[in-house]
Amino acid sequence: MSKDIPARDQQLSIEDARSVLIQPYITEKTFNMIEKENKLVFIVRERSTKKLIREAMNVLYDSEVVDINTSRTIRGKKAAVKFSDPNGARDLATTLGLV
Repeated sequence: MSKDIPARDQQLSIEDARSVLIQPYITEKTFNMIEKENKLVFIVRERSTKKLIREAMNVLYDSEVVDINTSRTIRGKKAAVKFSDPNGARDLATTLGLV
């Protein structure tokens, strides 16, 4: 895991992108977010910025992100990612085997 964030003009590598997005966060509430709000929630690295999360989503899943909301919880930092494609969250959740 790379501890440094790449320079602004460098593209994020797949290894760095995987270190940013730790794992999907699935609860009953997040299932409702997938269906109703087109959002998917991930546990992310504590030092991740919204810009870094957006780039990691693009590198790993080739998906266009419209909005990102972050919050810090007991479980770590969470990022709710909203997709531009109307079925983006559902499609990615199916690909990841969450639904």
